[in-house]
Amino acid sequence: MIETGQARPNKLLVFINPYGGYGKASEIYYSQVSHLFQLAGIESHVIETSRANHARDYLMEADLRTYDGVVCVGGDGMFSELLHGLVSRTQNDSGVCEDKEDAKLMPCNLRIGIIPAGSTDCVCFATMGSNDPVTSALHIIIGDTQPLDVCASYHGGQLMRYSVSLIGYGFFGDVLKDSENMRWVGPMRYDLAGFKTVLSKRSYRGTVEFQEANDSYSNPRDNTRCRTGCLVCSESSERLQEVAEECPTNGDSDTWKKVTGSFLAINITGMSSACPKSQDGLSPTAHLADGTADLILVQNSSLVEFVRFLSRHTNRKDQFALSNVEVHRIRAMRFTPEELDEEEAIRRQKRFLVCPCGSPSATSTWNCDGEILDCTRLSVRVHHQLIQLFARGIEDTSCI
Repeated sequence: MIETGQARPNKLLVFINPYGGYGKASEIYYSQVSHLFQLAGIESHVIETSRANHARDYLMEADLRTYDGVVCVGGDGMFSELLHGLVSRTQNDSGVCEDKEDAKLMPCNLRIGIIPAGSTDCVCFATMGSNDPVTSALHIIIGDTQPLDVCASYHGGQLMRYSVSLIGYGFFGDVLKDSENMRWVGPMRYDLAGFKTVLSKRSYRGTVEFQEANDSYSNPRDNTRCRTGCLVCSESSERLQEVAEECPTNGDSDTWKKVTGSFLAINITGMSSACPKSQDGLSPTAHLADGTADLILVQNSSLVEFVRFLSRHTNRKDQFALSNVEVHRIRAMRFTPEELDEEEAIRRQKRFLVCPCGSPSATSTWNCDGEILDCTRLSVRVHHQLIQLFARGIEDTSCI
């Protein structure tokens, strides 16, 4: 449920990443946010992170009982640290084994606030509709609450990562992997890696199995946007409870389907994944807290068709109205890459040698909210309303 003014925080734990994005996180916090917290009578304990996973490790060990919420000042990577720290800490304290795919994870009590100070800030934009630090600070001060679904990725009986935005194989996985060799360029490395990956047009064979949500209340093509007070999200807990009562053995009335092919991209997004460069995001009608994610399959096609698909993320045309693209609203997914025989591997090696942007690899890599997963076979499960943000969703301005 989406609640406005649920409970105003009295004490916050604030993490600042002074190195991420454009290196302006400290300046943004102390010049635009800290005095607002002081005026609102909010006590803040501020920690500037000094290494990767500093915030995550702190949340796993610290006494959090005196705090009403945690705040990240940084980009999506910083938010991911808080996500992993809070979710893992909650499961440890509750005695839940995270590595079990069928485990019912316990929701986190502490809310997460996001003060955007990164290069993209997708999570903030997709849950608030803007990347303005002052607006985010006011949501925290008021005590707005926005539940959020979390996707968990598993490989070989082990939890790999949590995510709220993108899990991508193929195009977005290749972009992230290639960009790692261009870190000296800064944030522009993603544009350069993206251009190179488009030209290479690599496709990867495999089988996608997915548990499609049998939900008459919403689908990815219904043009209904998730906005403040979204009924699809607010009524989802009741619907899921009804399903659990109808199927007491596993609480599962949804059907599994299978698609085998050669994919340019396999994308799973638990939200629209909108950002300033892509106002509608990867899936414009995805919901924040209904217990589902949208699975987007892009089959192999010509370079022109693939560019047309990518361009529709920025020109607000229907990116799913293409013959080689399909989208499904899901609760879980499994991907199995195709094992190539020696003859096919040699043929691909020769084909890629003629392309300066290509790669002889028969498999891609998974991009999980900006982090590379060191595996190709992957299972994903959506956990309903596992965390809460200091936010209220995107305001519906269509009637204004």
